Order: sequence, then C-alpha cells, then structure tokens
Amino acid sequence: MAVQRRVLIVVFDGLQPAQITPELMPNLSKFADGGVTFANHHPVFPTVTRVNASSLVTGCLPGRHGLAGNTFLCRDFDPHRVIPAMEPTLQEVVDTTGRALLVPTLADLLGRHGMEYFAIGTGTSGNAYMHNPNAATAGGATIHPDFTLPRPLYAELAERFGEWPAQGLPNTARLVHARRILTEFVLPERDPAVALLWSSEPDKTQHEDGVGLGRTPQALAEADAEFREVMDWLEANERADTTDVFVASDHGYSTISEVVRVEQLLREAEFPTIDLPGGVAVAANGGSALLYVNGCDPQTAGTLTEWLVAQSWCGPLFSSVRVGHPAGTLPLALLGCEGPRSPDLIMSFPWQSLDNLAGYAGHAPATGGAVGQGQHGSLSQHELRNTGLAGGPSFQRETIIDTPTGNIDFAPTILHLLGLDAEASAMEGRILLEALENGPSGSTPDRHVYRAERPGFCQKLQISAMGSTRYVDWGNRQ
Repeated sequence: MAVQRRVLIVVFDGLQPAQITPELMPNLSKFADGGVTFANHHPVFPTVTRVNASSLVTGCLPGRHGLAGNTFLCRDFDPHRVIPAMEPTLQEVVDTTGRALLVPTLADLLGRHGMEYFAIGTGTSGNAYMHNPNAATAGGATIHPDFTLPRPLYAELAERFGEWPAQGLPNTARLVHARRILTEFVLPERDPAVALLWSSEPDKTQHEDGVGLGRTPQALAEADAEFREVMDWLEANERADTTDVFVASDHGYSTISEVVRVEQLLREAEFPTIDLPGGVAVAANGGSALLYVNGCDPQTAGTLTEWLVAQSWCGPLFSSVRVGHPAGTLPLALLGCEGPRSPDLIMSFPWQSLDNLAGYAGHAPATGGAVGQGQHGSLSQHELRNTGLAGGPSFQRETIIDTPTGNIDFAPTILHLLGLDAEASAMEGRILLEALENGPSGSTPDRHVYRAERPGFCQKLQISAMGSTRYVDWGNRQ
C-alpha cells in the first residue's frame, strides 16, 4: 500500500537568510542544517507580500497571475482607482470580474484531484485571501483572524478555539492561535494534502522597529519556538516520515534611507489624476511604484518617463508594450510583470549596500514609513534574496544548493511530490529536482545583464535563468 504523502509549508514573512542562526532561531537553524538550503533563493518582483503569496501558490510570475502589487489599479474592475489588495476589496474584484487571479492556485489544482489545501495566515487579509480564493468550490480553506473561506468556517473555529487575540508587536499571540488551529484541527482532522502556516513575523516588527532592531530578536525567537511546536507535533504523531516541509520567506529587506511621496510630487508637477487626459495614477508599493496613464497613452507615458528620470530618487524604470517602451526604459516582460493586469510603468528606487545599525546590508528610499524603519518592494539584491529551505523524506540531507531557485518553484515541486506533474507543467516555476533525494545535479545557470539609457540616465538589470525559468537578481540606476 502506497504511503500517503503530505506537504507542509511554513512562511516567515520578511525573514532574511542571515537571521537563521543558532542564536536567533535555533530550531529553524537545526532544520536548515539537516535538510536542503536554497542558498540562491529569489522572491518575485515587486518584492512585496501579496504578490509573492500569489506566485507561491500559482507557480507563476505577476504578469501571468495578475496581482501586480500590494496596491494596484485593476482596469477590468475600475480603470480610475488604485485599490489595496485586501480581502474586502479583493472580494469586490471577484464579484465584478469573476476572478481574483488569472491562473489556478494550488488549491484549485489539488481540488481537481480530490485533494485539499488549507492555509492559515496571521498577516494581511489580502495575503490570506490569495491562497484559496475559490475555497467554496475548490475545497480546502483559508483561515485568517478577520475571515475564512469558506465563510461559515469562521464561526465554527471561533466556537472551538475562541476569538483571535489582538494584534501585537511581536505578533506572537496570533501565531500561537494559528499554530493551535493547525495542529489541533487542520492536520489531525482534515489531513489535507498541503497545509500552510504563515507567520506575520518578523515582517510586522521590522516594519516598525527596523531590520534586526528593537523587538525583532524577540519576534524571531518566538516564531522559532512555534516552528518547533509544529515539528514536534509531526514527530509525536508519526507524520515526520511522510511529510515534506518547505520553509520560505516572501522577500528580503532594506532599511529606509529616504521617504519619497511619489504621487504628491507628480501632482506638484501638474500631472492630472488618471480620470483626466494626460493623467497618471500611482500605486505605492514601498520600494517601488506602479504607474498607470490615462488610456494607456504612449505620449503621456513618454512625458512621465522624461520627468521621472530627471528625479534623483528614480531608479530602474520599466514599461509595458502597450505604451511603446519610452527611451531609457526596459520591458516589463524582463521582470515577468507584463500581462493583462500589469501597470504601464514600474519604477523601483535605487539602492545601496550599506549596513544598518544591526549590521544588515541594504538601504533604499520608500514610498512610506520613516527613515530607519524596514521596507521592501524594490529591485535591491538584498530584497531579492529570501529564505528557501526544504526537508523531509523526499529531500536530500545536509545539502546546500547554489543554483537559482525561487518562490515560483515551490508549487510545481509540490505538485511533483504529489504525483501531479501534468498540472506542474503549465507553471512558470520549475520542479526543484536537484534538491530531491537521488535527484540530478543542478545545471549551470545563464545570466544576462540588460541595460537602457537616455541622456542623464542609465540603468542595469541582471537576470539568472534555469531553462525557461527566470529569476531577477537585481536592478539599479548606474
């Protein structure tokens, strides 16, 4: 009789690989040492949470899955309004357009084969929503302090586990509550093929206190202790030998060097709002800004580009085919951001590899927050490196893999482990065969540097490729 294979994903929001040490996170450090460390792991760009959550569960880049940012303009929903990717608004998008994402999620694909995906998250409602927006029909569930999908599950869990604790810094009380739901209900009673636990730490604390600063060590230690509780449960319930465990973060981090209110500066430069001819909308995403022009007008996009490159805070700049690639821009397609719901332009702030007060490298401007706080969203190499680990019966032991890997590779690899290779083949991510027990050695990646310039402005972008799967390494103004 075949052994039932299960998969568990644990995400520590904003966790940097350098924070996985025996001093800060002894349990996660032990897990990393015993399994596979993906030493060249990448998020997708923009390096923000809800975009990467969507790529994690679809195995696709943002241009294809359709969520462009934590805030974005969705033209098939409302062509003149920037919206937050949060649960109430995302449900409105679904009610209007029929879909939150443009491709199937893990939950959708598993549901076709009678399997379930359960996600429990303590981060934003938008992050949680994207894991299984079709739970009512696909099966499985999304569980969050503010809502569940399917909706009736919320009252059932509240009656059994009580109300969710209030948010805090660190946000440990909510993580404990989520872990209890995982180990007392989801794993033992629903026994899904794939389960996910998403910790809002250390992201929540680092946004407030700075990267590695203030209460961050406490947040790391407490999140690490909850990880130990989950791993202990697998051992105590004889699941360790049949469960493959993935650990990830959704992005790296930078320290804010300057706050740039891009939309305010555009209005001061007399660019109208997007509902007017020649108008522009700005979707702020921390280390980057998504820009939309009225009617996708190439002339407006050209004028906007000319103004942007004259600003000292303007970094790498990318344009959609629909606005004709103004001089000095690189194509959005290089980032994997070209698609039906993509912006017309994306600007990432320039960055530097300076250490902050805790010794973590990476400084960049941001669209909000305060100088010294933590932020992400840009093309900084320090944000485009994130945590990727794996362990369990299917994986090699005590192995470090240097070939490029990314968040988009987890979904196809999980489908492969569950015997659903045909479903994985449609994804842009790849199966991480080099990490599997008795798997082949990783091939040599191809690396490409792209350059674009105009008078007074020059930018470069580096991309690594493994076959048809592409990973953005960094981009900066030169």
